[in-house]
Amino acid sequence: MTNANWKDEAKKLKKQLKKAIATLESRASDAGDTAGNIASKAADMATAAYGAAVAVAAKPAKVVSPLAPEGGFPALPEIRGVEFAAVEAGVRYRNRKDVMLVRLAADTAVAGVFTRSSTRAACVLDCQEKLALKVPAGAGAAIIVNSGNANAFTGALGQASVDEVTGGVAQALGIPASRVFSSSTGVIGEPLPHDRIVAKLPDLVAGLQGSAIDMAAQAIMTTDTFAKGASAVIEGDGGPIHIAGIAKGSGMIAPDMATMLVYIFTDAKIAPAMLQKMLSRNVDDTFNAITVDSDTSTSDSLLLCATGQSDAAAVKGAVAKAFEAALKEVMLDLAKQVTRDGEGATKFVEINVTHAASAQDAHRLAMAIANSPLVKTAIAGQDPNWGRIVMAIGKSGAEADRDKLSIRFGDLLLAEKGWRSPGYNEEAAAAYMKNDELVISVDMGLGRASKTVWTCDLTHRYIDINADYRS
Repeated sequence: MTNANWKDEAKKLKKQLKKAIATLESRASDAGDTAGNIASKAADMATAAYGAAVAVAAKPAKVVSPLAPEGGFPALPEIRGVEFAAVEAGVRYRNRKDVMLVRLAADTAVAGVFTRSSTRAACVLDCQEKLALKVPAGAGAAIIVNSGNANAFTGALGQASVDEVTGGVAQALGIPASRVFSSSTGVIGEPLPHDRIVAKLPDLVAGLQGSAIDMAAQAIMTTDTFAKGASAVIEGDGGPIHIAGIAKGSGMIAPDMATMLVYIFTDAKIAPAMLQKMLSRNVDDTFNAITVDSDTSTSDSLLLCATGQSDAAAVKGAVAKAFEAALKEVMLDLAKQVTRDGEGATKFVEINVTHAASAQDAHRLAMAIANSPLVKTAIAGQDPNWGRIVMAIGKSGAEADRDKLSIRFGDLLLAEKGWRSPGYNEEAAAAYMKNDELVISVDMGLGRASKTVWTCDLTHRYIDINADYRS
């Protein structure tokens, strides 16, 4: 039951209880003072019990996605030259950490990708400007993130808040303000109470430690049901190279750059230009290949930071290829975790499009299927309605030939040669749809292009979460 429904139900019960108490007291009074006292005490006890019951029932239960990785938050390696801290600043939430700070060693290389939304948040614009600046020799860096308020569409106040927060971090850590990157996530259109964040900077600085990445992952959550982390280790020339990343994201997920909020750290020695190229090359097949609800955020940001403190030599040659492959692995792991935590999701869905006429068509087809409310609700209802896949293909704008395409759910061939497959079995297809993880494959039979994307189902829980988001 939603909070709104509980409030309505509570009002009705309260009226009924008052009426019952009044009737009981009236009857007891007629029987004498002693009975009246007993009735009054009973009424008080009933009222207290009612209030406690409503408070407990109305309190939102901590729901964790059924698709969450087993074992909880993974053990991530400490990255030399990276320290984390998280505190409760009361930006919007109560009784939980909502601000995190990352301190990065001197000469850390920083790369980034951001939302291409035309209503980008002030912190996104600020990060983009700072990444384009020349880096002072020997300068350290920092990242500060708050949840609960996106500081987006807040006019000149938005940049003023960014300046206050990043300026405060710069002063507290003794680094240039141009090397302090900020992110904000949460409600759009409300001024950021930056004074609450600035007031907590001494606590954040005092709490910095290399092992606190799990706290940082928790502090950046909004409607997420679990903290997200991933890591990889490769052998470099002279020692291991570590990669560790965290992400947040659950709703407003249809990235057009990278994703929600993602922070990846490595101790690799690598030039900023090479780091940026590797990041940009792998965005389309990871974070740009997921969708929960077809909505692109105003605040999507991904920062990749390399401290250069590994014992291994500078990344190049075969090591560079291995490093990029490991980086992509971490990015894809985090992207899939975001999809698994889609608001209200009960099914994790992989969509494969093959033999499309062009790469652009392959992407259009995959996203048309992944974003279709009719497809997603059929999946939620465990209905093998392959006709909705046909619909999504047709509306995508991609080239299609009815008689050449085929549709599969898992290993089951549902449609081919312009109609239902002769071997189609409704019972087998319905049984397949009961799985938590599904694969939908479409062979267009036209060319050589392919695309794989990941999505989730669309349940009533998604409506509940977003209807009550600001209440």
